[in-house]
Amino acid sequence: MEVEEGSGEPREDWTLLAWTGLAIVLPVLLTLWCSVQRSKRKGLIQDIFRRSKHAWRLTDLFSKPTYCCVCSQHILRGAFCECCGVCADEGCLPRADRSLSCKEIMSPAQADGSLAHRWVRGNVPLCSCCAVCKQQCGTQPKLCDFRCVWCQTVVHEDCKASLPGGGRCDLGEFRSLIIPPHYLHRINRLRRGQTDEYSKLAADCGPGWTPVLVLANTRSGNNMGEALLGEFRTLLNPVQVFDLTQFPPSKALQLCTLLPGGCVRVLVCGGDGTVGWVLDAIDAMKLKGQEQFVPQVTILPLGTGNDLSNSLGWGTGFAREVPVEQVLRDVLDAEAVKLDRWKVQVASKGYYSFRKPKVLTMNNYFSVGPDALMALNFHAHREKTPSLFSSRIVNKAVYFFYGTKDCLVQECKDLDKKIELELDGERVQLPSLEGIIVLNIGYWGGGCRLWEGMGDEPCPPTRLDDGLLEVVGVFGSFHCAQIQVKLANPVRLGQAHTVRLVLKSSRMPMQVDGEPWAQGPCTVTITHKTQALVLYRAAEQTDEDDEDNSSGSEHEPGSPPAQPVPPT
Repeated sequence: MEVEEGSGEPREDWTLLAWTGLAIVLPVLLTLWCSVQRSKRKGLIQDIFRRSKHAWRLTDLFSKPTYCCVCSQHILRGAFCECCGVCADEGCLPRADRSLSCKEIMSPAQADGSLAHRWVRGNVPLCSCCAVCKQQCGTQPKLCDFRCVWCQTVVHEDCKASLPGGGRCDLGEFRSLIIPPHYLHRINRLRRGQTDEYSKLAADCGPGWTPVLVLANTRSGNNMGEALLGEFRTLLNPVQVFDLTQFPPSKALQLCTLLPGGCVRVLVCGGDGTVGWVLDAIDAMKLKGQEQFVPQVTILPLGTGNDLSNSLGWGTGFAREVPVEQVLRDVLDAEAVKLDRWKVQVASKGYYSFRKPKVLTMNNYFSVGPDALMALNFHAHREKTPSLFSSRIVNKAVYFFYGTKDCLVQECKDLDKKIELELDGERVQLPSLEGIIVLNIGYWGGGCRLWEGMGDEPCPPTRLDDGLLEVVGVFGSFHCAQIQVKLANPVRLGQAHTVRLVLKSSRMPMQVDGEPWAQGPCTVTITHKTQALVLYRAAEQTDEDDEDNSSGSEHEPGSPPAQPVPPT
């Protein structure tokens, strides 16, 4: 008995060791197998996305009750097309890609010259009503009812046959902003250079046709650009919507050459830097002899400062407080104005003076001093860790940190001893300043009316197209903060058509439209370059504007209004 018991102990040890090893190895093998299968599935899905005519996007959770357009089953996760709205789970995705067609950006018209409805079944927008019976659609817990991907009309299955118009689609509310697919089909059949035919073809698109191109920078501000691209592709022709991280403005704007001159509007979704990028591309079109196709530019502010957007009445930032449909309505109703653009020439001194001067284009403002130092520190920090700067609030918090730091260090003090200022050739005696700001627009620093100040002193009016620059001075970072909360005014140095600054010694931070750099001794000359066509929105008057206007009524006659006045 003792021998048998002794011989059983090693067997039990081996059994325990085997079960322990199995308990450890089996989960590891299952995890590796799942990882391999997930990688294969992801590769297959990406391959489908790459070859597909749909603009598929994967989601882990749909935001509303959703049904697969292939198997009609309720799904929580899967893929949806940003253009046509087709939804499918991962298992039905290959079949959906083969059997369900997407919006066709270019297709022939019907025999009578009209466009036919392009219906997609199910997953209609919430609270949508039938165009025939005016009752709510999508109320049944299944794949039901239809939506046209062009005019966004929604109908019940039983009401579809009674829809007025004989199956003809009028492109809906935004027909004057959409490029119809049959227009591009006819343009494609024309010979190259037959631009005279564009106006004839545009007449078939209806009176007041002003197609809009959407150019979005998905890296601006709160990174909302990617979601906005999908919403605009749903409402417009997908060919009108461009991601600037994939298509630079110079390529996207070539679509304007296929449209009648003077009728195109460009909606730039991004910050002031993105707007400047697009305006530079428009200037390049003029140099190529394409001035007749130059579009009018409007802004959907997604950046941090958005001072140009604010000056044109489009607000300080877009945070989805209004739907995309309202944005398109505002673009349709906006008024065209002209915006001065300026050439900033920086000629360095010293041993490297033989180099060509640096030439920049200014739309908003040029500055040297504490605000340029804050922008320079912010830019350097963002270059090191770009993932931290995905929120407008975080960006402003970092600006506040560097502004507070400069209040203690005062790196830009005694600027008046280091720099000379000339306005239209006349030397200006500078007080003890730390910064100089040259303005082209009404707003600065994320929404501050710098030239008008608190409104307790009369000042010459400003316009976007007057060919004049406003020059002000600040005493430091703390003074900038006081100006932004309306506790102080800047030092108004004057207005001029040409501004010249000479940095005699030391190295100072400078910026043009938020693009900063550190500059040694140099001569900066700012002269008028050209004018751009932009769209001005007459925003509703706020309580703050009412207070400013009431205080402005006590000024001398000729005092400027609180809001920037568009040119006539």
